[in-house]
Amino acid sequence: MAKPLFKNYSYQFDKNEKKILLQFCKTIQKQMTADERFYADLRTFNSIIDKINDPVDEMKLTKDEKTKLVFRLKENVDHMKKQVNKGFFLKRWLYKSAYNQYKNLLETHFSN
Repeated sequence: MAKPLFKNYSYQFDKNEKKILLQFCKTIQKQMTADERFYADLRTFNSIIDKINDPVDEMKLTKDEKTKLVFRLKENVDHMKKQVNKGFFLKRWLYKSAYNQYKNLLETHFSN
């Protein structure tokens, strides 16, 4: 079977997923603002924030936007998993919910 020439980077997120992505992208944006090495990434995440804020149901990402977003989400999920595994009860309880939300978002929309 032949490999498809073009991939579809259109996604339909529900209201909660949009909130999670928006908060995640804003946090990334704040962290990257201080360092000028991340100028290209900062522009990418600004573009993603604009697309999330758009009232259209279907969000179309570029390949670069999708790649950078998925990479940062995977890093975040790995970090949260480490925090859940080594934390005490309260820390585990706080991180578990966010970890599950990010993990479900990755598995639902960005798994290959």
